[in-house]
Amino acid sequence: MPVPFEALIPLGLITGFFGVSGFFFQKLKTSINEGQPPRYGLDRWDRVMLDRDYRLTGTQRGQAHQTTAPSAFSTNSAWNLEKEHL
Repeated sequence: MPVPFEALIPLGLITGFFGVSGFFFQKLKTSINEGQPPRYGLDRWDRVMLDRDYRLTGTQRGQAHQTTAPSAFSTNSAWNLEKEHL
């Protein structure tokens, strides 16, 4: 039994819109991540290094090329202080 071509138009539209939205979603994720692909399976060490890089450079994926840390980095601690309970 033949399929009328009018039934394939919505199928083509839905498939096309899924493809276009997937393409733009991937480009959005890449642009948010500074043009690099997303990182999966990050362990605790990787997260600590990402936090350190963010405190050094101001970006999540950026790395500094200086051999010594800036002077402001000595007071910029990753450790949260416990609030005093009175």
